[in-house]
Amino acid sequence: MKEEHKPHVGHQTKYPETTLKAVLLGIVLSAILAAANAYLGLFAGLTVSASIPAAVISMAILKMFKKHNILENNAVQTAASAGESLAAGVIFTFPALVLMGYWSSFNYAETALIALSGGILGVFFTIPLRKALIIDMKLTFPEGIATSEVLKTGEKGGKAIRYLVWGGVLGAVVKLVESGLKLWEGIFAQATFIGQRTLGFVSLNLSPALISVGYIVGMNISLVLFMGGVISWWIGIPLYTYYNGNPDGLAPVDLGYAIWSSQIRYLGVGGMIVGGVWALLSLYKTLGAAFRAGVKSFRKGTDDDVIRTEQDTPMKWVIMGIGIMIVPIFVIYLREIHDVSITFVMAIIMLVAGFLFASVAGYMAGLVGSSNNPISGVTIATILTSSLILLALMGSDATGGPVAAIMIGSVVACAAAIAGDNMQDLKAGYLLGATPFRQQLMQFGGVIAAALTLPFVLDLLNTGYGFGPKSAENPDSLTAPQATLMQSVAEGVFGDNLPWDMIIIGMVLGVIVIIIDQIQAARKASFRIPVLALAVGLYLPFELDSAIMLGGVVAWLAERRTSRIKVSDHKGAKQASSQHGLLFASGLITGEALIGIILAIPVAVYGSSDVLALTEGDVSSIPGLLIILALCVVLYQIIVSTYKRFKQ
Repeated sequence: MKEEHKPHVGHQTKYPETTLKAVLLGIVLSAILAAANAYLGLFAGLTVSASIPAAVISMAILKMFKKHNILENNAVQTAASAGESLAAGVIFTFPALVLMGYWSSFNYAETALIALSGGILGVFFTIPLRKALIIDMKLTFPEGIATSEVLKTGEKGGKAIRYLVWGGVLGAVVKLVESGLKLWEGIFAQATFIGQRTLGFVSLNLSPALISVGYIVGMNISLVLFMGGVISWWIGIPLYTYYNGNPDGLAPVDLGYAIWSSQIRYLGVGGMIVGGVWALLSLYKTLGAAFRAGVKSFRKGTDDDVIRTEQDTPMKWVIMGIGIMIVPIFVIYLREIHDVSITFVMAIIMLVAGFLFASVAGYMAGLVGSSNNPISGVTIATILTSSLILLALMGSDATGGPVAAIMIGSVVACAAAIAGDNMQDLKAGYLLGATPFRQQLMQFGGVIAAALTLPFVLDLLNTGYGFGPKSAENPDSLTAPQATLMQSVAEGVFGDNLPWDMIIIGMVLGVIVIIIDQIQAARKASFRIPVLALAVGLYLPFELDSAIMLGGVVAWLAERRTSRIKVSDHKGAKQASSQHGLLFASGLITGEALIGIILAIPVAVYGSSDVLALTEGDVSSIPGLLIILALCVVLYQIIVSTYKRFKQ
């Protein structure tokens, strides 16, 4: 007999959910958080879930109204987090079209339409999966649970919003002084030759946002990312220089980046391929069950007698919606390829891969959360598979082949990113007693708002900073790690110039890591080594790995300190300290990201990254290093001091 679920708001109780103020606030927050996450992803190669910050902001604003309720707040965060997740799918793929030289700028109509189509398909794909993954399989969905708890706590009152505001102000100020006024160097980097041929390299990005990412994902994931960086930068690059030397006579720092860019980062590609395949093999039974449940839901249609908290979007609407969304995608593909038969194959690949990887993303979100979801892995797998199929159909001389593969990957990435985040929101709604149909409407609204915003943001960032490795022309370039990787894979397949030796080594590393992780799982060890997290660390610049690691260390130290404090209400103390730390970290991310976008405006207008600079020539990174360490101390103190308030 199925265990009865008792939501926070009863099945028969009806609260207004999709009110006008909730819809408008959700749309605005979706656009803002999409812009912030786009900057973060292009800068750091990672994105984080915005559900909890969105929930806190929603509570603070809706409290200004006489009438408001917890389900209304949940509707707002559902729309807002949809925008944040769509940004992840967009920035992992779309910049590759600019890096490839196919687009000189972001075509607004095509960018918006592809993002919109992928995002809406992601919402549609999750509708038949909701019951299978949330109710039948009872997956955890950790961020969904956390969001529901935050909303329950907010119902009782509180002033936690101030931590988000403080973090936002500090993140904005630090970014303004470093990137705008140029009072210190934003990266601490040192490299030297050990002996005559072995390169030693150390670097740290002095970014509050990266420290915050490390804190949010925790010590385990941060350490695994750092391990990937160590393998690439402290083992791979020194070995490469030992055997190949420095034939171009580059300076040590420049040599390190050159080897990483042309060779070593492809270790991450190999790890991603193995990780993506492993995810599918691990989940095939579960995905089969979810697929069968979805088909059953499609066939069954709508049950008019179903209780309010189980009312999904009618399946006939879902079927029609998927069919409608294929049309604009087909038209865009046809415009680029000019071959109906190949375009048809692209659309079929996109549809099958989209549903398959949306299912993977939804399931993985239930296990590890949407912030740790392997969107990079599924996108790499999609682009590599698409490239190989298109190569067979079009031949190696086809100029549109890499572009076609990237466009397939872009839709799939958007759908998968949306699917993982939306399942978290539906889990929160399930615990709170929300109406799924209402949440799904808000998800559509969030996707639309973000899809209409992101083309402007991408074009502004490209004009102001540029994408890809830093150069004399673009000294403040946003590295866009995933997009450069997608470009390399698509072009490498058609050009037959991928460094397969590095990819194969990366695949072997991936297999070894999976074996070790399975041993850890059998031992029921708390420390796990997700292969996709290690692969991300392999292909990120070392200064990003190390900065994220520093944030993970803050989380670990705070956890150790608070575990030794005796409190009267351990659960309440842990929840409050975690929430305050999370909000402060989210504020640092949002403040830095928004200032980064704003700073792009004068840079784009005047064509110089030094338009606001108060200094000339080289500046030291030491002031920035001291500021970052101070912010780490502040974050640590917020967590510990909050915990101490519950002291016996």
